[in-house]
Amino acid sequence: MAATRTFTMIKPDATGAGHTGKIIDKIIESGFSIKALKWTRLSKEEAGKFYEIHRERSFYGELVDYMTSGPIVAAILEKDNAVEDFRTLIGATDPQKAAEGTIRRMFATSIAANAMHGSDSDENAANEAAFFFSVRDTH
Repeated sequence: MAATRTFTMIKPDATGAGHTGKIIDKIIESGFSIKALKWTRLSKEEAGKFYEIHRERSFYGELVDYMTSGPIVAAILEKDNAVEDFRTLIGATDPQKAAEGTIRRMFATSIAANAMHGSDSDENAANEAAFFFSVRDTH
């Protein structure tokens, strides 16, 4: 199988709690290579655009507020079967339902403050990565 890419963000709850290094270590230990990495803080406009798909949902405003509450770490990761393997590594959205050893089980505090974003398809991974990184950044 050829290596594929996925996109992730370490969310404000995890960066604020000082878990960034431990999460990156877990990602690397799980066989992913980091192709691009950026520590940044989203503006309300940027967060609103990134989460546009959820605009009509009741939690949209809270999500935008949360994602702008502190710094995030955006990354492009590469591995065989990257999207599916990364979704397995981060675990269920609800950390109480996430499997032992998953990132969310280890570092998330709630469904809302769930430590990580992970793309749910190859297409979304490419689109989400392009939101944060130029082609030059990802070699």
